[in-house]
Amino acid sequence: MAITMNKQKLVNQLFTLHKGPREPELQGRLVLEQFLYAICREGVTRDVADQAYASLRERFFDWNEVRVSSAREIADAIDEYVPDGEARAQRLIDFLQEVFETTFSFDLEGLQKKGLKQAAKQLARYQAANDYAVAWVIQKSLGGHAIPLDASALRVLRRLGILEDGHDMEALRASLEHQVPKLKGAEFIDLISALADEHCWEADPACPACPLHKTCPTGVEMKMAALAVGGKRSR
Repeated sequence: MAITMNKQKLVNQLFTLHKGPREPELQGRLVLEQFLYAICREGVTRDVADQAYASLRERFFDWNEVRVSSAREIADAIDEYVPDGEARAQRLIDFLQEVFETTFSFDLEGLQKKGLKQAAKQLARYQAANDYAVAWVIQKSLGGHAIPLDASALRVLRRLGILEDGHDMEALRASLEHQVPKLKGAEFIDLISALADEHCWEADPACPACPLHKTCPTGVEMKMAALAVGGKRSR
């Protein structure tokens, strides 16, 4: 119980102390569009993903033009904003191609009428799908409580001690979803992305500047290590 309470305290402090983007997201994206946006969003902040997605919409007439374009052509539209542009571009093409071959359209709104589990299973069958994209669509379009976790989010949450080590994404998300209210799920994603981008880098994280450094186990550990090194040098 004490461990659970400590994790909940860290989650609450994240909302209180970290000044991430608080403006509401643009509404109105369809299921298919949210899936495509998720491919742009994984591993980057909302602002960066918005720019990549906007560039994609501006460069191509419609989703069919994206489908029949080369990965390099699509990457040219998003490379400026996101890493691994060509790999993301290929996923965009693969997804649109598979949807078109299955439905002869680019409409997945029928998933809205299915139960969450059935809709998630159908989304997961797409070649371009991964746990992040499926969870993203569940949260944004299907009304479910799902928190998409990419590599940077897992890094931050494990350093904070909110998530344990492990590779079972479903179990990790279930643990987190018990601690984060459904109504705050979208804000939580943005805050974690901002924290990863601004302070909690994979190499040489900027722990002293992080607003959670006093309670983050990793931040405290790094501070103690720095003090120990400083003490040795002063002798």
